[in-house]
Amino acid sequence: MKRILLFLIIAFVTTPGFTALKINRIDPAFWWTGMQEKELQIMVYGPGIGDASVTLDYPGVRLDSIVKAESPNYLFLYLNVSDVAQPGTFDLKFNKGKEKYTYRYTLHKREKHPEERAGFDASDVLYLIMPDRFADGDPKTNVIKSMRFPSPVNRNDPNARHGGDLQGIEKHLDYLQDLGVTAIWLNPVLENDMPGGSYHGYATTDYYKVDPRFGTNEYYKGLIQKCHDRGMKVVMDMIFNHCGSEHIWFLDRPWHNWFNFPDGYVQTSYRLTPHFDPYVSQYDKDITDKGWFVETMPDLNQHNPHLMKYLTQNSIWWIEYAGIDGIRMDTHPYVFFDSMSKWCKDVMHEYPHFNIVGECWYNTEAGAAYWQKNSILDTKRNSNLKSVMDFPLQGIVRDAFTAQTDAWTGLNLVYDKLAMDFMYPDPMSVLTFLDNHDTDRFLLSMPKNLGFFKQAIAFLLTTRGVPQIYYGTEILMHGSKKESDGLIRLDFPGGFPGDKVNDFIAADRTPMQNEAFNFIRALLKWRKGNEVLAKGKLLHFMPTNGLYVYQRSYGNKHVLVIMNGNDREITVTMNRYGEILKNVTRLHDILSGDMIAFAPEMTFGPRALYIFEY
Repeated sequence: MKRILLFLIIAFVTTPGFTALKINRIDPAFWWTGMQEKELQIMVYGPGIGDASVTLDYPGVRLDSIVKAESPNYLFLYLNVSDVAQPGTFDLKFNKGKEKYTYRYTLHKREKHPEERAGFDASDVLYLIMPDRFADGDPKTNVIKSMRFPSPVNRNDPNARHGGDLQGIEKHLDYLQDLGVTAIWLNPVLENDMPGGSYHGYATTDYYKVDPRFGTNEYYKGLIQKCHDRGMKVVMDMIFNHCGSEHIWFLDRPWHNWFNFPDGYVQTSYRLTPHFDPYVSQYDKDITDKGWFVETMPDLNQHNPHLMKYLTQNSIWWIEYAGIDGIRMDTHPYVFFDSMSKWCKDVMHEYPHFNIVGECWYNTEAGAAYWQKNSILDTKRNSNLKSVMDFPLQGIVRDAFTAQTDAWTGLNLVYDKLAMDFMYPDPMSVLTFLDNHDTDRFLLSMPKNLGFFKQAIAFLLTTRGVPQIYYGTEILMHGSKKESDGLIRLDFPGGFPGDKVNDFIAADRTPMQNEAFNFIRALLKWRKGNEVLAKGKLLHFMPTNGLYVYQRSYGNKHVLVIMNGNDREITVTMNRYGEILKNVTRLHDILSGDMIAFAPEMTFGPRALYIFEY
């Protein structure tokens, strides 16, 4: 039997002659047998529930401890669900004087063996979607009157809710499948019942409930299954550094230290170097670890063991219940290092082939590489974080691909960044991207031609790492966050009722948009299943002559990429590439379909781009 946790709606049984205790929520509402971790925490919330006694009787399940919080309205139950426990139901019986409450708890059978839950990797291409801005599939859910803060839709305000939802994403799965992406990463989908609507989703008010304006838990699970049926994965955005200020935890704190700086708002410095600064002051370290992101997002104290247990179980619950294929952890370094290390280890212990990528926003490779599992930069601690986001590379790609390439600038910026890969324990697990929901779009304005754009896309899809594309890149969506973050999170044209242009279809796109779309689609379809790009090593040549040349190799198969980083024609002596072009006379260019003859001296047109497979 499937149950979805709903706030203030819980099935119960009362005993004749007794008044009923009131319990508002039980997290998680159900669990599974056969888990690696035998300890199950159940958070119970209701008026005065802290004074209740609890009993249960079920073979293989033992109630080990009952923890009372400082608030009288919480109980934390710790159960042991042994290997002999079978799927089924049992009663959690609460007693407080003459008041009684019985909750029928369900243990489900796991749908998959944990080894079968494989995360994303370098064979995938992630497509990042902000659900509120992609497509509105059900306008009836735009305003949910039962929410505390219904937040009306206003598409004229870039910082208001616009009405996109999960159904809108489902309606365009054909589009995404045709485009050729293999995974979708959705910005947070959980409830954000906050004043103003929190359209971006980063102020969670219920960790077990999809925001009803997006859909339901069951709909989310169904969407993921539909993606799986099409061979696509789904990555879930999670936020453990902070929650929304309207979360029940903040309105009624279980313990005083449930939040960092519990006596008043102290903002983070947004500086992450204190994690590894050898001269760091305790003050600066505390501001990084404990400071609040913004006043409406209070900073959670993961050193409270009951909180960290709750968050870890929540991750496992969504993997097991909804079947997500990966987690992107927001603001990863703003959380205590040791807490996040244990969280990564616990999740990966349960699902050995899963993947987690942390948002580690550093401008230097040293900062990002410090957070990757088995980092050479910290021999005393291990983050256990498999993937990190390549912000250092993202920070230079626009300049690299729009500037002219001489002996030092242009594509040499890319070369120099990749030369720093020696710091990463596993460069192939680094998430590469040109832009995302927090950065300026790669295109600040509509380009006059697609030369540099195509080179950047080709690089993203052929270099090392796990590539990610931001929604709308394929139709040349552009913008700067200088005036508002909302301007880099614009609605996908055609996704909303009343849109005059529908860029989901070729007929409504401009010729240049179709050129961009067709280019990206062709590369994505060629890339799918390509072991050279998923597993191959990288060898590149310094583009001191304006030409960037690199090779990916796996076994006896190779991919060769050549691009002219200039808006002018260049003639290049090719003997420097002899170590990879020895005995090569002609190769097939997958972009044009032409056979290209190689000679000791070759001329390359403005922003020329070739991709050879041999």
